[in-house]
Amino acid sequence: MLELRFIRENLDLVKEKTNFRGPGKSRINDFAAIDLQRRELLSEVEALRNKRKIVSQEIAQLKKSGESADNLVAEMRQVGDRIKEIEGKLNEIETELNDIVMGIPNLCHDSVPLGNNDCENQELKKWGAIPEFSFEPKSHWELGETLGILDFERAAKISGARFVLLKGFASRLERALINFMLDLHTQKHGYTEVLPPFLVNTETMTATGQLPKFAADLFKTSVSDHDLWLIPTAEVPVTNIHRDETLAEKELPIKYCAYTPCFRSEAGSYGKDTRGLIRQHQFDKVELVKFTTPETSVQELDQLLADAEEVLQLLKLPYRVVTLCSGDLGFSANKTYDIEVWLPAQNKYREISSCSNFGEFQARRGGIRYRPKESQKSALVHTLNGSGLAVGRTLAAIFENYQQADGTIAVPEILSPYFENRF
Repeated sequence: MLELRFIRENLDLVKEKTNFRGPGKSRINDFAAIDLQRRELLSEVEALRNKRKIVSQEIAQLKKSGESADNLVAEMRQVGDRIKEIEGKLNEIETELNDIVMGIPNLCHDSVPLGNNDCENQELKKWGAIPEFSFEPKSHWELGETLGILDFERAAKISGARFVLLKGFASRLERALINFMLDLHTQKHGYTEVLPPFLVNTETMTATGQLPKFAADLFKTSVSDHDLWLIPTAEVPVTNIHRDETLAEKELPIKYCAYTPCFRSEAGSYGKDTRGLIRQHQFDKVELVKFTTPETSVQELDQLLADAEEVLQLLKLPYRVVTLCSGDLGFSANKTYDIEVWLPAQNKYREISSCSNFGEFQARRGGIRYRPKESQKSALVHTLNGSGLAVGRTLAAIFENYQQADGTIAVPEILSPYFENRF
C-alpha cells in the first residue's frame, strides 16, 4: 500500500497515477475529505484529553484544600462523554480511511506505457519461429481428449466445471515440467527452492494485496474460529516468508522459487476460455520471488524476465514479451512484463507468465524491511515475482506446438531425461 503521509502530501500525483489505471479503480477522490475529518477529530479529542488532564489536577487540589469541585467534576463528565463520542467517530473514520488507502493501487513506474486495456500493451520482442503444419492443427483439449490423457468430463463429475483430470502421458509430462523448471531455476539461476503451505491466513493474503480488494477471486475455508485461504499463487506464502522481519543488506537479493498448486475462483471470467487448460480453478505453477534493494529492483526485474524466458527457449516454444500498459497493470505492481506463448490452434499468443516489480508496495503492507550498510535506520525492501512458468499452460503449448500428423504429441528434447531417468 502507499504511505498515508505520502498520499496526503502528493494527492494530485496519486490521483493522476491512479487515473492512469482507469476510472473507478479506487476511492482516491474521497481521500481528502475523510482525511481532513479524521485530523479535525484527532485535534479536538487531543485538546479535550489535555483539558481533562489539567482540570483533573485542579480538582485534586480543590479536594485537597477542602473546597468543592462539583462544578468541575460535572464539566469533566461532559468532556468524558464528548471524548467517547469522538473516539467512536474516529474509529469509524479511520476504518473508512484505511479501506480507501488499502484500495489505492500501486503507482505505475514512469516507464509504463499509458493505455486503457490489454489492446494497448506494447510488444517488446518475439522469440522463436511459428511452427508450420502440413495439417490443420488441433487444440490441446481435442488432442488430450482423443488420446485419453485429459478428462474434463470426469473432473466435472468430481469437482465441477473448470477442473481437469490428467492421465498417463499428461500426468508424467506435468511432473516432468515441474521438475525441469525447478532444476533450471535452482541449479542455473541461483534460486532457493521452498515448499510453502497452500493454505494461508488473512494477514498473509493482505500483505501481498489479494485482500481486501480481490476476495471474490479467492477460495476460503473456515476452521473453528479463523479463516484460511487457498493460495492463488505461490507469490502469497513465499513473499510472506519475511513478513515483519528486518533483513541485512548483505543478504539481498534473496531469490526463492516454489512449486505449488494454485486456486482461483475466476470471478468475472464467465464465458472466457471455458474449454481447455487456460483458465482453471486449480492449476500448477512454478513461481519466482525476489527481495531486493530499491536501487537494484529494476535490473532484477529484467533478470527475472530472462529467467522465465529461458524455460520457453529450452522447450523451443515460440513466444513474445509485452509491457503491460497502465490500464492492464495488476493492483500491486508498478511494472509488469507478460510472456505470451504461441498456441497454433488459437493462432495467437496467450499469457504464460507475468513478471512484476512491486516496489515497496507489498513490503509496506507486510512490514518487510532491510538495514542498509552502515545505517541505523531500516528501509523497505522491494519485492518482485513472476511465473517460471504456469505449468498447465506450458503443457497446453507443448501439446499444440509438438503435435504430429498422426495425432500424437512429441516430447521436447530437453525433457527426455526426466522421462528416462525419473519415471
